[in-house]
Amino acid sequence: MQILNRKAHFNYAIEEEFEAGIMLLGSEVKSIREGKVNLSEAYIAEIHGELFLINCNISEYKGANKFNHEPKRQRKLLVHKKQLEKITGRMQIDGAAAVPIRMFFNKKNFAKVVIGLGRGKKLYDKRESIKKRDDARRSQRGEE
Repeated sequence: MQILNRKAHFNYAIEEEFEAGIMLLGSEVKSIREGKVNLSEAYIAEIHGELFLINCNISEYKGANKFNHEPKRQRKLLVHKKQLEKITGRMQIDGAAAVPIRMFFNKKNFAKVVIGLGRGKKLYDKRESIKKRDDARRSQRGEE
């Protein structure tokens, strides 16, 4: 099961990607397995020297009853120290944005998040992306 952030590549020019673990509660893992996650408005921020996934909506799991989680709580990301330094350095010095691109389970069944580092696109860049996508669709259909 993979959850994609379709807006990430449209709104940002992604230059580099990192894979990070994520600290979750049991009910959150069950919800992710059902695919009830929304990454479209989520972003990554550094708080006290650690990375957090903020504004990611993981819906409540029906079977958890009173042991459920908050859908939009901050979730800590687990990265190596060198990756942390690189990501935070690029965010502070270059003004790059860190956004989640996709969420998945690896072979060991650990939840992972792919973080994309890049710059926000301007309006004319977005129009260009739309034009390229439409041209690709036309050529695939055989139209000219």
